Amino acid sequence: MNVLILGGGGREHAFAWKVSQSSLCKKLLIAPGNAGTAQVGTNIEIGVNEFEKIKELCISEDINMLIVGPEDPLVNGIYDYFNAHEKLQHVVVIGPSKKGAQLEGSKEFSKKFMTKHGIPTASYKSFTKDTIEEGYQFLETLPPPYVLKADGLAAGKGVLIPETLEEAKRSLKEMLTDAKFGDASSKVVIEEYLKGIELSVFVLTDGISYKILPSAKDYKRIGEGDTGLNTGGMGAISPVPFADRFFIEKVEREIIKPTIKGLVEEDIDYKGFIFIGLMVENGNPKVIEYNVRMGDPETEVVIPRIKSDLLNLFRGIGNGSFSEIDFNISEEVATTVMLVSGGYPESYKKGMEITGFKEVEGSTVFHAGTKKNKEKIETNGGRVLAITSFGKDIDEAVEKSFKNAEKIHFEGKYYRKDIGFDL
Repeated sequence: MNVLILGGGGREHAFAWKVSQSSLCKKLLIAPGNAGTAQVGTNIEIGVNEFEKIKELCISEDINMLIVGPEDPLVNGIYDYFNAHEKLQHVVVIGPSKKGAQLEGSKEFSKKFMTKHGIPTASYKSFTKDTIEEGYQFLETLPPPYVLKADGLAAGKGVLIPETLEEAKRSLKEMLTDAKFGDASSKVVIEEYLKGIELSVFVLTDGISYKILPSAKDYKRIGEGDTGLNTGGMGAISPVPFADRFFIEKVEREIIKPTIKGLVEEDIDYKGFIFIGLMVENGNPKVIEYNVRMGDPETEVVIPRIKSDLLNLFRGIGNGSFSEIDFNISEEVATTVMLVSGGYPESYKKGMEITGFKEVEGSTVFHAGTKKNKEKIETNGGRVLAITSFGKDIDEAVEKSFKNAEKIHFEGKYYRKDIGFDL
């Protein structure tokens, strides 16, 4: 098969690394890719939303499968775009239709979906500029802290958690009337704050049947002990210790099955990943959010634990044999530690040379924000590299990642030395 992966981060490098191991993979292209994906396939300088150029590439390179990494092209309707073009209809697209992508693209859509299909989640209401006074009144009925979510995509930055009522009202005004997140916050969802432990469960589906992927937990804050600013993710652990067979069965019964059933009932074409962000209190899971793609850095611990041929699973989604394909997962624990640029998640420099790759032993290094410059590999983003390791337990796996994190060098390198501390 000739495969094109869209995206250029750690998630896409993990996909490319896994797909390249499949005997079914004849040609692997990544657009735009990074210095890591270039080691397992061919990078093509095309942006993820340049549908016309992607179409031409798929035709000229005789692409059979498109694996969509980030949410943007999905929300913008790349699945529907391929379906509508005669020359592209044979391409298997791994990712939902535009309507399906609304589960992530619109917080209001996803909350309505959950409520309609009896999926446990926080109670909520949504507001616009015209109903801001009602928004203030709704905030007064809730105990602190408060959760305010921009309805649309805001590059992972559209959720605010003010501690006081005064701050919450000010934030609501900034989002709705001052367009803090642009069009994304022209509508804001206010919901009750859920307490508990956060984790993510991932599902791969052909829209009717599904396979549950390993659970994972990521660490969002920049500082140790979960302090400081939010980031795209500083590390991840899989599996989550308390997410045993009984817990996953509960998630399947109360959340996964009603989600898939809801997609069928609403006639939503969905072939791809569903990322279910959960908050768990006293063993009871509630959905915080859906994402319509894999998370990053969770992909860097989930994908390496899949023993089955991932490309064969994807092919099964395309040809209708998905439900019959065996699905095996490693029993070992996987951890990943993110090396980030100094200053991230605020301003940081790019173009720092990275050295020490050859010294790494017993871990896999996934590239996130890197680029090749002649013979050198340089930093090209806030989150630069993910160091993924296996072990019999979290301590052993995380120790390997920390050890190898020390062997890699670039100016301003920073990483959290407490990934997995709370488990």
